[in-house]
Amino acid sequence: MSAAQTTAILAPLGGWSTALDEAPDEVFATRILGDGVAIDPTEGIVRSPCDGQLIAVAGARHAVTVRSAGGCEILMHVGIDTVALAGVGFELHLQPPAAVRAGDKLLSFDLDFVAQRAKSALTPIIITAESGFRIAQRILNRGVAAGELLMEVAPAGAAVATEVRRPAAAALSRSVNVLLEHGIHARPAALLVASLKNLASDVRVAVRGREANARSTVALMALGVQHGERVEIRASGPDAAIALEMVAAALGTERPGGAAAARRAPEPTVVPAAARTRGLLSGVIASRGLAVGQAFKLARPELTVPEVGRGAAAENALLDTARALVRSRLERRAGAGGGAAPAEEIAAAHLELLEDPELLGGARALIAQGKSAGFAWRSTLRSSAAALGTLEDPRLRERADDLLDLESQVLAELAGGGAGAAPELPPEAIVLARELLPSQLSLLDSSRLAGICMAAGGPTSHAALIAAAMGLPALVALGPELLSLADGNALVLDAERGVLETEPTPARLEDARAEVARRLARRSAAQREAQREGRTADGVRIEVFANVGSVAEAHAAVANGAEGCGLLRTEFLFLDRQSPPSEAEQTAVYQEIADALGERPLTIRTLDAGGDKPIAYLPLPSEENPALGLRGVRTGFAHPELLRTQLRAVLAMPARARCRLLLPMITDVEGVRAVRAMLGELDQESGRGEPLAVGVMIETPASALLAEHLVKVADFLSIGTNDLTQYTLAMDRGHPVLAHRLDALHPAVLRLIARAAEAAQAAGRHAAVCGGLASEPLAAAILIGLGVQELSALPSVIAELKARIGSVTLADCRALARAALAAESAAEVRALAARALPVSEETVR
Repeated sequence: MSAAQTTAILAPLGGWSTALDEAPDEVFATRILGDGVAIDPTEGIVRSPCDGQLIAVAGARHAVTVRSAGGCEILMHVGIDTVALAGVGFELHLQPPAAVRAGDKLLSFDLDFVAQRAKSALTPIIITAESGFRIAQRILNRGVAAGELLMEVAPAGAAVATEVRRPAAAALSRSVNVLLEHGIHARPAALLVASLKNLASDVRVAVRGREANARSTVALMALGVQHGERVEIRASGPDAAIALEMVAAALGTERPGGAAAARRAPEPTVVPAAARTRGLLSGVIASRGLAVGQAFKLARPELTVPEVGRGAAAENALLDTARALVRSRLERRAGAGGGAAPAEEIAAAHLELLEDPELLGGARALIAQGKSAGFAWRSTLRSSAAALGTLEDPRLRERADDLLDLESQVLAELAGGGAGAAPELPPEAIVLARELLPSQLSLLDSSRLAGICMAAGGPTSHAALIAAAMGLPALVALGPELLSLADGNALVLDAERGVLETEPTPARLEDARAEVARRLARRSAAQREAQREGRTADGVRIEVFANVGSVAEAHAAVANGAEGCGLLRTEFLFLDRQSPPSEAEQTAVYQEIADALGERPLTIRTLDAGGDKPIAYLPLPSEENPALGLRGVRTGFAHPELLRTQLRAVLAMPARARCRLLLPMITDVEGVRAVRAMLGELDQESGRGEPLAVGVMIETPASALLAEHLVKVADFLSIGTNDLTQYTLAMDRGHPVLAHRLDALHPAVLRLIARAAEAAQAAGRHAAVCGGLASEPLAAAILIGLGVQELSALPSVIAELKARIGSVTLADCRALARAALAAESAAEVRALAARALPVSEETVR
């Protein structure tokens, strides 16, 4: 390689150069931060290794980062665990963003003091993973003098670089108090990383003398930042000011209450660790309930991976393919039901980890050293998990499981096993495990699963949150004795008292089974109530439908009392494949869903692709504002054969008579007329002339304001409150800082809903709500008062929704709606609804 293609990195201090593997710290030794060398110093002065700019200094002054003129970032970290010295023994000579020349003094340190007080004086010199450079040559296993050649680096290329380098710019900084309820843990870290993806900036978060790349979820979590701690945010680059504002707002904004709080798991109940009683194990309640069943032990899969690879190009390709397959599966889970359920939120967090530049950079560095993709991925993720496991905060320690889960998923794909085979559970299985991964739990047959017990883990682990969402009794932290139980052992899992009865007598088993039966009977009674028609207290008919996205969800909807399907998300048929589904395949699946619904209506939304729902085989353009671009029915018009095939599939259904068609992202009458013209042509081709009701989604202010014209060409209106809210309030619903402020009960949104409902009523049409607001029982009365006649909600809330509807009269609803329209804010609307129509727990049940 020519000198013109490489950049020389000089030794910043004198000493003995050795492999990074010798560093007594796994984060350095396994190259989580990047590749490099380590120097055992013989002097206490750190100099600039190249011409460039000093871009970062650790709060404890023990580490500095220089960026070369070509964009390579070199981190020089004096000693191991020197952050604990809190800056004592260190003197800084320059401050960021000082321009530096090779050999300039950056900092001095007391070598004897560091050698005596720190874990090690060995000083890692790191080419940071995110800067997109690889080491072409390095000097190892000999003495080096300051200023002598230490490494040569070259651009890694698109396959290795994790971000595009931008021109250096003045660094900005700000300190904020972290007001996130639990500090910087997995979800806020993942959201923060996502917020920076499209910004040209280098952003660091520093606290207690340690710093993290704000583009790395793992690095942010590893800081262990707690609620109330003060952190420093440093940003440089063209978008530095914007990035600084976004990160400061994300970390310095408290988010109590709201929808997120409503979804939060109840505070765990910790049972005192009393002396172990024979036949009784005490644990921590993760999900309340009672179960009787038999033990079934489940171990984490341990896949064997070769250490030596078959060449960097081949192994990187294998890793990319495996990650792509896992990404596809996670995207499907993350979007399964609107992103609100714990399993969907967890999948979204795992997606961020899958793209983490520190993780990917660490794995690629090991591959470059000759390791296999599996070995590199496992080593990198386990080292990061080990780093999280040392933190004091139990919530952050539990996030190490996310890394181990992601490790298993990618290794399974590398081994050709995909998501893995589901274990065959016995009836009434109480699964025993040391700790369960979310991906393991997702494979289990819920019809045979009675409860979950873990020897370790915590009540806020992701597997525990999913168990709670599934309504499964669950205990964690039961201790190693749990794993000594034999498969088939009769058990009583009492997650009300926090105990697992391992030697229940026949009489106790009988009593427990009777109590479980009573609880099931009460639940069945609630479901039977939900099977009744939706009606207000004075008998006004309100149809309560369900949003579904698969055959299984259609069955679940019926079981929960849905009177039909108000929105079938057909995207599930088009994702995770290399070509679109055929007409025959679509017809078969739509008919299967119609059969699951029985004689109930089925509303089929045409493909809603584009925007935040890209499809691999569609050549959609890259857009700066995807939410404002080629999405919804616009994609169908851009690819008419795709839309025609879907329309033909719907028209060919035997159950066509009870089907309705719903068009997404319509903003004027011409779009509806165009689809109706297609339907007319296709009907002529098939020789069938049966009418098919065509509805329009009201998702934009434009469609709401033109509703009186749209009802002249559409048979019904269905209001998608998620998009309508983001477009009305000009806030991206996926924005990490603003998303929590989006509230569909904002008076401006309610006024648009009212306008659409009034237009439908005046034309003798049907007005429905199929967006997220329909799944909020608190909003039901307001929507009815505005003139909505159909609510299409998540299946899990239908029983509560019908109970709320049955507790109010139409007059109550209209009075509340009038007050809501006159309110000044969403918070005022919520307070009005809560005061006007309180519902007791017994009523909801």
